[in-house]
Parts: sequence; C-alpha cells; structure tokens
Amino acid sequence: GAAALVGFGCALLLPGREGTAEAAQPSESATTAPATTPPASDTSADPDGAGTLRQGDTGPGVVELEQRLLRIPDVYRDGSTGGTYDAALTAAVERFQVWYGISGDERGVYGNDTRRALESRTSLSAG
Repeated sequence: GAAALVGFGCALLLPGREGTAEAAQPSESATTAPATTPPASDTSADPDGAGTLRQGDTGPGVVELEQRLLRIPDVYRDGSTGGTYDAALTAAVERFQVWYGISGDERGVYGNDTRRALESRTSLSAG
C-alpha cells in the first residue's frame, strides 16, 4: 500500500501533468498549417503555365500537341502520335519556337506562349 501511495505521489510531481486536457487537443494552428501549404504536385506554379507539357509527359494533351505539330510543314515530319513527349517531340517543339519566334517558354517546352502560337496556326477538326 505504501509503495502505491509513493508512486501516486511521484506521478503528481511529474512535469507536464497540468493542462493534460488542453495538451490532448491539437491547437488550431497545428490543424490548419498543413492545409495552407500547397502540395508538391501543384503545377500552377510552373513558369511556363499550368498546362505545360515537357519531355517525359504522356497522355491526350501530348497526342493533341503531336497532331498539331504534324500540321506545320517540316516541323515534326513523320513524327509519332503515340502520346509520349520524347526527344523527337522536344526537338520539334523547339524547332517550332525558333521558326516562329516564340520566346516566352523554355526551349522544347510546350508552355502557354507556344500553345497560343501553335493553336492559332492549326486546327484539330475531324476528318
């Protein structure tokens, strides 16, 4: 009995026992801070624009880029429309940028300026 009493008494003297109910609840700043940090995958911070495509990208946006470049003579001659932004597509985008004086995007990167220039010169009408 005496040992239990001594143990209980020592537990009362341990630091941090006061305000345990408050310590058990996270503070407001602890719960809101992570929500204000943008995720690492946020592409809106891309200097070339939110819809930017570059080497290594895949998908329907890349297929559309390939199809549009095929409509510009000698830019992407015999190029693939497989939907993979490879070295050949990078070279074609860079060629288009140089030939048409597009300087707002990185060379070989399909950013907003290159997109506007290409879309204004091509259409993707069916048929």
